[in-house]
Amino acid sequence: MSVAPQATVSTGIVRGEALGGVDRYLGIPYAAAPFGANRFRAPRTPPSWEGIRDATSFGPTSPQHPYPGAIGDLLGSVEIAGDDILTVNVWAPVGAEDAPVVLWIHGGALERGTAALPLYDGAGFARAGIVFASINYRLGSEGFSVLRDAPRNLGLQDAAAGLAWVHREIAAFGGDPAQITVMGESAGGAIVAGLLANSSSRALIARAIIESGPLEAQSPKKAGRVTAQLAKLLGVTADRAGFAGLSPTRLLHARRRQAAGSSPLGGAPGFQFAVDPASLPRSPHEIIADVDVPLLIGSNTDEYRLWFPPAALDEISAMKLLLARLALRIPRKAVAAYRTAFPGASTGEIFGQLATDLMLRAPLTRVARARTAPTYVYEFAWQSPVRDLRAAHALELGFVFDRLGDPEAQRLTGADAPQALADEMHSAWISFIKTGDPGWPEFGAERLTRLFDTETVTVAQRRTGSMDLLP
Repeated sequence: MSVAPQATVSTGIVRGEALGGVDRYLGIPYAAAPFGANRFRAPRTPPSWEGIRDATSFGPTSPQHPYPGAIGDLLGSVEIAGDDILTVNVWAPVGAEDAPVVLWIHGGALERGTAALPLYDGAGFARAGIVFASINYRLGSEGFSVLRDAPRNLGLQDAAAGLAWVHREIAAFGGDPAQITVMGESAGGAIVAGLLANSSSRALIARAIIESGPLEAQSPKKAGRVTAQLAKLLGVTADRAGFAGLSPTRLLHARRRQAAGSSPLGGAPGFQFAVDPASLPRSPHEIIADVDVPLLIGSNTDEYRLWFPPAALDEISAMKLLLARLALRIPRKAVAAYRTAFPGASTGEIFGQLATDLMLRAPLTRVARARTAPTYVYEFAWQSPVRDLRAAHALELGFVFDRLGDPEAQRLTGADAPQALADEMHSAWISFIKTGDPGWPEFGAERLTRLFDTETVTVAQRRTGSMDLLP
C-alpha cells in the first residue's frame, strides 16, 4: 500500500492521496470562511489547525443555483455544503522540484461554477510535469455585489488571495513560485484579466491564458445595477447591513426571480467587475496591452450557440437585430459585412455572431494588436454534433484538459470528438505553461492565429473585415 503524501503549509500539515504518479490535495483553505463576521468583507487569513488535515475531498462550493433550462442540460454543477468555500486544490507530480505551476480559475458568469467539476481534474497537467492548482471564489451576490460600505469585486479579491497563497505555499508541493501561469475560461478568463490589471497580483504572474474571457470592467453604477435591483426586489438597502441580514439562499432565490427569462445577451443585468481604486483601478482591457507578461488568448467561433438554442435563434427577428444595432451603435455596413462573412446565416445567427465578437473576439483582438509582449491568439472552430452547438462557448475545455472521455465534457462534445485535437490543444497549453510558447508564431502585424479544428492550421485571423467595423 502506498503511503499517503503530506505537505506542510503555513497553516498546518495536509495529507493527500497518491494516484498514478500524481499527489493530489483537495480542499485546503487559502482564506477564512467568508460568512458570519467575514461576510461581504475582503478575504482574511485562514485559521491554522492542529495535527494533520485530511485533504482528500473537495471543499464546499460557493452558494449558487444550477444552470436553468436547456443550458442546464449542457453544463453540469456540483453542490458541496459548508461555509469553508475559499479553498485550493493541488495536483503535483510525485517528487516534483521547482516545477512550473498553473492556477486554474473556473467560469460560470460570475455566479456559477466550481473547481470540483470532474472536467477540471488537473492530473493530466501534473503527469506532464506541471503543478496544477485550482480555486473556488465567491460568486453572485456574495462575490460581486456593489454595496455602499463594502469592498468591491470580492470574488476577484478572493482569486487574488488564492494566487498569493499559491505563490507563498506552492514550493511545499514541488512548484516554482516564479513560474506561475494563471489560466481561466469565460468568467474565469475575466478574473485572469482582472489579476493582470492589478499591480500586486500581476507581480506574481509569469504567464497568462484567457479562454473566451470578457476583458472590460464597468463603472460602479453600471456594475451595481444588478445589486440595486435585487435590493429593491427584497426591500432592503444596498449596503452591507441590508445584504448581510439576508441568507445566501434568500439572495439566490431573489436572483433567480430577477434573472428569469434572461440570457448573457439580454434581459436582467448580470454580475460584472466594477472599476475600483483598491481592487481594480482600471478596466483590464485598458491595461493588458501594456502588461509585460506572455499571453495566450482566444475564443470559439460560435460562442453564442451555448446561450441560444436553435429555437431561440429562430425567434430573433430583423427588428430585434435593428434595435440591437442602434442601441450598440453598430454601423449598418458592419451588419452587411457579417452577412457576407456568414453566407446563408439566419438573422438570429448574424445577431449571435455580432454579440460574440462584440463581447469577446473584438476586444481580445484589440488587446492582442496593441501588445508588444509575446501574445498568441487561437480560434477554436471544431463543430460539435450536439444540439447544433457548432464551436460554442466552453466547448474547448474537454480538449484543453484532455478529458474527452468525461461525461461532463461529452455533454458538449458528444461521444466521438477527435482525440487528436485534444492531444494537440493539451500539448500546446502545456508548452505555453512550461516555456511561454504554445508552438505557433506570435500574433503580430500579420495577426497570425492558431485555428483548432479537425485539421489545425496557423492562418491570418479570419473575418477581420467585418469584426474591425465594430465600435
